[in-house]
Amino acid sequence: MAAARAPHGNNQPPKIIIVKKIVGDHGGGHHGGAWKVAYADFVTAMMAFFLLLWILGATTEKQRKSIADYFTPTMIELRENSAGSNGMFGGSSITDKDNYPHKAAQTGTRTLTIPMGATGGNKEGSGDKGSIKRAESREAEKTAFNQLKKSVERQIASDAKLAKLGKHVRFVMTQDGMRIDLVDDADYSMFALGTTALVPDASSLVGLVADAIKGTDSPIMIRGHTDSVPYGDPRQMNNWMLSSGRAEATRRRLALGGVAERRFERIEGVADREPMIAKDAADPRNRRVAITLLYKAGRFGT
Repeated sequence: MAAARAPHGNNQPPKIIIVKKIVGDHGGGHHGGAWKVAYADFVTAMMAFFLLLWILGATTEKQRKSIADYFTPTMIELRENSAGSNGMFGGSSITDKDNYPHKAAQTGTRTLTIPMGATGGNKEGSGDKGSIKRAESREAEKTAFNQLKKSVERQIASDAKLAKLGKHVRFVMTQDGMRIDLVDDADYSMFALGTTALVPDASSLVGLVADAIKGTDSPIMIRGHTDSVPYGDPRQMNNWMLSSGRAEATRRRLALGGVAERRFERIEGVADREPMIAKDAADPRNRRVAITLLYKAGRFGT
């Protein structure tokens, strides 16, 4: 701002002249590029976020685990990054059996699977009680169970008196072992009505089963089942008492047939809580005794 000198002899105030200088700034404001970088980062992050949401919604649990495992460091990466991995032997010595570095200065670690019982071969779980051995043992037990099933069926078919009971015997492979179901129907009952006494034919049938399984060493579970028909006075007798009593009566008959006492793992009655005919709990086919030859338990019960 500057003040001009007034003309000589004139009482008028001097004129004030204001000069404004506008400096152009072509590098700031909307002409700059910094906001573009920030916006690109935001868009990239949003794209990654929605891609993650899509993966979570479009994959199964197994597929998500596979994706996660893909990004997990592997033993190969670990060995490549271990101390001495760039040397002549890749961080290993001449005597290193599986070519993994085991020097004192190495930074990598190794996950080892020690066979149960501290014995076994080079494969993990190959010890006598390892997972591989348990799987092999279970397959062998399944084969033995199938042979036993065929033997019982042949013996039933060869006995004219028991042949008519063939339809009441069912063999079912379960996750626990082979289950032998002795099933009632509307025309026949294994036990005298409302009691825990085996009828003669059923007693002979259980005896035949005892002959077939007494030479094996599989643990045995016996479970009694009833239909839902109630008793007049549940304090005197009810389906819980009846199912438990029939399971125990079956155990006694198996023991009488030569099955060792130590093999009985569990004896129980479940009343009408596990019906075979779920849509009709009162169906007589729900009355049954299940004899299960259990798989032999491993060290951890599997």
